[in-house]
Amino acid sequence: MSELILFQGDSITDAGRERAKDDRMGRGYATLVSAELGYKYAPRFSFLNRGIGGNRVVDVYARIKKDIINLKPDYMSLLVGVNDVWHEVAFQNGADTKKFSMIYDLILDELLEALPDLKIMILGPYVMEGEATRATEERPDKWDFFREGVAEKAEASRLAAEKHGLVYIPLQERFDEAQKRAPAIYWSLDGVHPTAPGHEVIARAWVEAFEKNFIK
Repeated sequence: MSELILFQGDSITDAGRERAKDDRMGRGYATLVSAELGYKYAPRFSFLNRGIGGNRVVDVYARIKKDIINLKPDYMSLLVGVNDVWHEVAFQNGADTKKFSMIYDLILDELLEALPDLKIMILGPYVMEGEATRATEERPDKWDFFREGVAEKAEASRLAAEKHGLVYIPLQERFDEAQKRAPAIYWSLDGVHPTAPGHEVIARAWVEAFEKNFIK
């Protein structure tokens, strides 16, 4: 029986996956990771993507039973946080860092209680300057708000991973390094959603951490 890897998160993970067909996991890093690990370690792993566009940390918590616990994965990665900032900018419906940290801890506590053998990797949220994030005349503080807010959510994610003894992947560092080679627009369509090369940045960090920590 194969070991199940579950990808969980927001639109960066969703990446246009087909809801009714689990083998069509979208055009993002989940598909890239499943291709590499599926090829290298055939037939050890199977894969599911349950990312949902627009999700904040509270939305992931709301579906923890259906979309995580009931699936009984052996491994899971979670990438969430940018919408907790973005939704505050757009709809005044984000989550401050205190609430984000509290809900993140609840998610991890409940998962590890229900699935004590579950191996979890936490991906830190990231942001780049782009169409969705740069300052505007109406919102001159927009970029600063994004940058500072996402950095806070990334640190909260790191602390949650540390508290629970989990693997943490700092994606902001990866994208900062990538921007030394090419500008932000090369890696992200709008400052949040990755291009194909941007998804490859995430996939390489994901596979590197997974193999280092879980492949015997």
